[in-house]
Amino acid sequence: MQRTIVFMKHCCFVLIAMCCYLIAGAQQKELTNQVKEQLILEGSEQAIVLQVEINGDLNMVYLGPKLLHSSDYRRLASQYKQADDYTGMYRAAYTGSGSRNLLEPAISVRHADGNQSLDLKYLNHEFITVNHNIGELRVLLKDALYPFEVDLHYRIYQKENVIEQWATIRHHEKGAVELVKYSSANLNLKADNFWLKHYHGDWIKEMQPEEEKLTHGIKTIDSKLGTRANLFQHSSFLLSFNGPAKEDEGSVLIGGLAWSGNFKIDFEKDPQDNLRILAGINNYASTYILQKNEEFITPKFVYTISDQGIGNASRNLHNWARRYQLLDGGGSRLTLLNNWEATYFDFNEDKLSSLLKDTKKLGVDLFLLDDGWFGNKYPRNSDTAALGDWEENREKLPNGLVSLVKEAASNGVKFGIWVEPEMVSPKSELYEKHPDWVVKQEGRPEYYFRNQLVLDLSNPKVQDFVFKTLDDLFVKNPGLAYVKWDCNAVIYNAYSPYLKSQGNFYVDYVKGLYAVLERIRAKYPRIPMMLCSGGGGRVDYGALRYFTEYWPSDNTDPLERIFMQYEYSFFYPALASANHVTDWGDQPIKFKVDVAMMGKLGFDIVVSKLPKEDLAFCQQALKTYDELKPIIWQGDQFRLANPREKDYASILYVNENRDSGVIFNYLVNYRQNTGTPAPIKFKGLDPVKSYRLEEINLYNGESSLINPGETYTGDFLMKVGFNPYLSSKRKSVVLKLTAVS
Repeated sequence: MQRTIVFMKHCCFVLIAMCCYLIAGAQQKELTNQVKEQLILEGSEQAIVLQVEINGDLNMVYLGPKLLHSSDYRRLASQYKQADDYTGMYRAAYTGSGSRNLLEPAISVRHADGNQSLDLKYLNHEFITVNHNIGELRVLLKDALYPFEVDLHYRIYQKENVIEQWATIRHHEKGAVELVKYSSANLNLKADNFWLKHYHGDWIKEMQPEEEKLTHGIKTIDSKLGTRANLFQHSSFLLSFNGPAKEDEGSVLIGGLAWSGNFKIDFEKDPQDNLRILAGINNYASTYILQKNEEFITPKFVYTISDQGIGNASRNLHNWARRYQLLDGGGSRLTLLNNWEATYFDFNEDKLSSLLKDTKKLGVDLFLLDDGWFGNKYPRNSDTAALGDWEENREKLPNGLVSLVKEAASNGVKFGIWVEPEMVSPKSELYEKHPDWVVKQEGRPEYYFRNQLVLDLSNPKVQDFVFKTLDDLFVKNPGLAYVKWDCNAVIYNAYSPYLKSQGNFYVDYVKGLYAVLERIRAKYPRIPMMLCSGGGGRVDYGALRYFTEYWPSDNTDPLERIFMQYEYSFFYPALASANHVTDWGDQPIKFKVDVAMMGKLGFDIVVSKLPKEDLAFCQQALKTYDELKPIIWQGDQFRLANPREKDYASILYVNENRDSGVIFNYLVNYRQNTGTPAPIKFKGLDPVKSYRLEEINLYNGESSLINPGETYTGDFLMKVGFNPYLSSKRKSVVLKLTAVS
């Protein structure tokens, strides 16, 4: 009898608890569904809608096409009849951990007292007008229990329809707080299904695309390399809604993290079939110690959304990059001749003097001296020594760089130099003098990537050294006009002798790099610099604030470059892509030049060994390029044919007035009877205007199959198209498009 009474009491207790839970859940759901305020940020085509719930939660309830009537955003919640998500956190604008959240968090912390919970509530917001084109929404969130705050920033570029999103994290606790995870963005998206196109690669195999349908759970793309962060995975991606990505139709999001170190982007399909994107610095081995009253500002996550396919989205991103992010994005670029393929490490003043004359003879703007010009105790005659010893090798250059800079000027060309200032060779004077400046683990064997180690840029003394390396080059060599900044190693045995908190290392390394680049740009704001990292290992908009161009890959085979340049073009404008004509590949010189013209043109060849016909072609092509480069660099790009889907690639650039353009066409499949069996439909033209098509870059007097006297309406070219007549005998055809009255 006593056991029965106890059992009945226990059942009553459970029943009462269940009732209380259901009532509390219903109240929570009711509170969650009551809207206190909507925060709406609109571009010309897209909108973000955040919602402040009555309980103080901040949710992202809409990210998509701009609605004509702002009052309609209030109707969003009533149109989605999804099941209860238990805690009301699925739509959180910046999801914490350790309290109610059941999904992947955007932020996790360990408070000064060891507690690991975080429940961020809305405190206030403000709309900021940066200028006529840029608006920003700042929302302040605060933990309900701890003096811990997060500012969420949403900056929208009206005309370009590009959004930058980041967070500022601070606290006022008695001791230090550990940031365990600290994302830049937490997006919430709705669709029937989602398709992700992302990129993998390795040295000379950059930008290899993969596309997949996202399933429940988490798909992650990330990097743990420290430097050359994009070597294996790229931090930019394409997300399409309701089907694989298409060039000119469908809804897509193009995004990427503006950060030059470890990144992590999670794509989580939640139990209600929605998608959450969490993008930011990779928290791998990076529990960041944040002191009281300090601020931690995450890098910007940059993205654009289009309901007109990939093409429109990428043009939005190109326009934004040229106007706001890429260094001197509206300016010019220098064509150049590089000595690397011609000499490698084996050169002297006489060889370089000859190459300087060849630079003028070829008709480019600048001569670039690559690796091998420095080191005396340990001469740089291979890649096994001298990194860090940035003094001219007296045997190779007895009169120093200054004499070469002057000789270049006397030949009517500019002079540029290669450096790799973040790295050190174990066989170097710098390593002998400052072993404490090197990233390594004491007591463990040193492990080398390309026979080198990484300098500890979290150390201010190392930052001063790297800045001085560049500054001395400019001070000692007035007239130095170009820098190729390389970065060939990843980080092994990650440890900073300078830092007390090793969890800060990967983050503070990149901060240190940016601090050096800020100082360089403050003193030398206009000097062109190429961003190179063993090829395309560091291509992101965080770094491109300081560089005028990037090196897509050490693989300069033009056939391979067609595919790589095509994929890069989704994210970066042609102005930023450094493309060189080299001896890689067995294609004729015309094909190589045509491919390299689709960006910033350069040469890495032995000009003196060119047949005179090839030299004459290159000289004429450079003159043609000078006429067309404003269109290629600043025009809108339209991808007409994807080389992964057809036997050919076709890319069109059109100027703003739609009266001039250039179309590059390349055969990529050389098997029997391949070519262009049908016309290629153009895009981006004025349907009313008439256009003349003229084949250019013909090899030394060869005749064209295209009649330059005929004209075509823009309407015809876009609806029917034009056949460039690619074939095994015409593997590369470049067409100039001109509107006629």
